[in-house]
Amino acid sequence: MYVVPPMDDEPPPDYVDFVTAHVDDLRRETARLVGGDDEGAHLYLEVLADLAGHWRRLCWLSRLGRRDAAWQYLQRRLASRTKQWREDQIYDVDVRVMRTPEFVPVHTSGSLALRKAAVLPGTARSGVLAVADAGIAWVHAYRRQQWHRLGRLIATSILLVGGMIQYMSWLSTTH
Repeated sequence: MYVVPPMDDEPPPDYVDFVTAHVDDLRRETARLVGGDDEGAHLYLEVLADLAGHWRRLCWLSRLGRRDAAWQYLQRRLASRTKQWREDQIYDVDVRVMRTPEFVPVHTSGSLALRKAAVLPGTARSGVLAVADAGIAWVHAYRRQQWHRLGRLIATSILLVGGMIQYMSWLSTTH
């Protein structure tokens, strides 16, 4: 019986939906923060794994505070992971953030819908790649949780045996 049940080995549908909705923005932001470096492109998966490890707590906080705690956590972890990645680089990383000009073509001919389509964001859904990223990140978080559980078990066992040894030595000195 658990006070807090362990993490499921499969990602819940709401986590997959969240990742699907935000993975494109997360990839773009990761590429911007690492300056387009291919070696830093893996950071978004680590951030998604961090998110998966805290998913139940973040859902609870979102319901309790009526805010998107998961998105805020995702942004904080991305900033933290990027900072750590920059510090781990052998050479200084010079990232220059340049704003890309947004080009909106003006159509003088065509229907109103065609003119609106040029300024509206795309409606293409993230597909299989986003679901795969969510699954991979969830498995990494699940394995990390299993290792932490094993570490807690070993530490508790060592403390328990050490306490028993101390108690036995105290009993032998008092009698």
